[in-house]
Amino acid sequence: MGRITEDLIRRNAAHNDCVIFSLEELSLHQQELEKLEHIDKWCRDLKILYLQNNLIGKIENVGKLKKLEYLNLALNNIEKIENLEGCEWLTKLDLTVNFIGELSSIKTLQHNIHLKELFLMGNPCADFDGYRQFVVATLQQLKWLDGKEIERSERIQALQNFPVIEQQIREQEKAYCLKRAKDKEEAQRNLREEEEKEAKARSYLGFEGQSPFSVESSCHVQAPEGQEGKCNQKKSKDSEDDLEFWNKPSLFTPESRLETLRHMEKQRKDQEKLSEKKKKVKPPRILITKDGKALNVNDPKLDFSLKDDEKHNQIILDLAVYRYMDTSLIDVDVQPTYVRVMVKGKVDGVITGRRQTSKSEKSTSDSSRERPNRRSKEIEKLEVDPSKHSFPDVASIVQEKKHRPRRIQSEPKITASEEDPEFEDNPEVPPLI
Repeated sequence: MGRITEDLIRRNAAHNDCVIFSLEELSLHQQELEKLEHIDKWCRDLKILYLQNNLIGKIENVGKLKKLEYLNLALNNIEKIENLEGCEWLTKLDLTVNFIGELSSIKTLQHNIHLKELFLMGNPCADFDGYRQFVVATLQQLKWLDGKEIERSERIQALQNFPVIEQQIREQEKAYCLKRAKDKEEAQRNLREEEEKEAKARSYLGFEGQSPFSVESSCHVQAPEGQEGKCNQKKSKDSEDDLEFWNKPSLFTPESRLETLRHMEKQRKDQEKLSEKKKKVKPPRILITKDGKALNVNDPKLDFSLKDDEKHNQIILDLAVYRYMDTSLIDVDVQPTYVRVMVKGKVDGVITGRRQTSKSEKSTSDSSRERPNRRSKEIEKLEVDPSKHSFPDVASIVQEKKHRPRRIQSEPKITASEEDPEFEDNPEVPPLI
C-alpha cells in the first residue's frame, strides 16, 4: 500500500523544479494511497489537489490549506464529508464514486462560503429520495450540483419542502447505516477466514519443507518430467483460484476494494518470485582465455573501427560512445595484444592481434634504419654556423652580384689546413692580422 512521502511529492513536482513549499498544483492520483497525510504541513500554498482513484478512507490533514480551490477525491473509500472547514477558498469539490451514506454530513460545507461546484454522483446517498433537494437547500452557496446548474426556482422549492425532505433523508440514512454495519461484520469475518486459511497453508508448507520424506523433497529426486508436471499442476491450481476470486459475487464496499487490491498485490508478488526463480545467474564474462588469448567482446553494442596503419607503425581504434556522456564513465586499458574499453561499466574489448609480425617488424627495422640518414640530411640543411654568417651587409650583397661571373671563372684555392671542406678562400678579402 502506498503512503504520501516527501520523495513522492517531489517526484510529482517537476513542473515546480521539485520545490514543494511553494507548490500550487499537485497530482497524486492512482498511487494506492490509504491515508491523507503531511500535505497540510509541506504544501501550504496548494490551490489544486488531485487525489482521485486511491483508497483514502477519510478526509483529513487538509484543513490548513487556506488557498485550496479545487479538491478531487473521486474513486476513493470516503464515507463521510468532514474536516474541510479550514479550506476557506474551496470552490470545487469532487467526491464522485465514493461510499458517502451520511448525506447530512454535507452541513459541514456550509462554512465554505466560496464553494460553487459539488459532485456526489455514484455515492449511496445519491440514490436517496430527495437527495438533490436536500443538498440544494442545505448548501445555498452552490451554483452547480453533479454537473447540473441549480436554478433559482429549484432552490426556492427545495427550501419550502426542506423539513419533510430532511426527515426522509434521516430515515434513509439510518437504514443505510444498519446495512453498512452488517456489511462490515461480514467483511471482517471473511478476512479472518482468509487469514486462517493462509496461515494453515503456510504451516503445511513449512511442515513439508522440514520433513525428509515430504513430496517437495522427493520432487528433487524424481525425473524432470515429474517436476514439470507438478509445476503445471500448481500453475493450474493458481489460475483456478484466481478465476474463482474474480467470478465470486461481492458487494461494492470499501472492504471489497481493499480485498481486490490485496489479491492483485499478492499476485504481483508471486509473479515477481516466479520471475526471480526463472532468472538464471549469468556466468562471468570471459575476456581472456587460459592460453592468454583475448576475445572480442562488445557488451554495450557500440560501433567501432580498428585500423592497422603500418606506414606510421600505429593502430587506430575509433569507438562511438553515447552523446553527452561524461568522460569519467570511460576507462581505457591498452595492452600489447588488446585494448579494453569500459563504457558505463560494460566491457567493449577489441583484439588488436597483428598476425603479420614479420612484415611489421621488417617495416619497423627499415624505418629505424632510414631515420638516422634522414636526420643527418636534415641537420646538414638546417644547421647554421654563426661564425660563417654575420649580420647582412647591403654592400657585400651587391658586390657579390657584380663579381659573380668572375668568381665562377676563378676557382678558389683550398688549403689543406682548412678543416671545413666547404671553405672558400676569397682573394679579394685581405687577411685578418
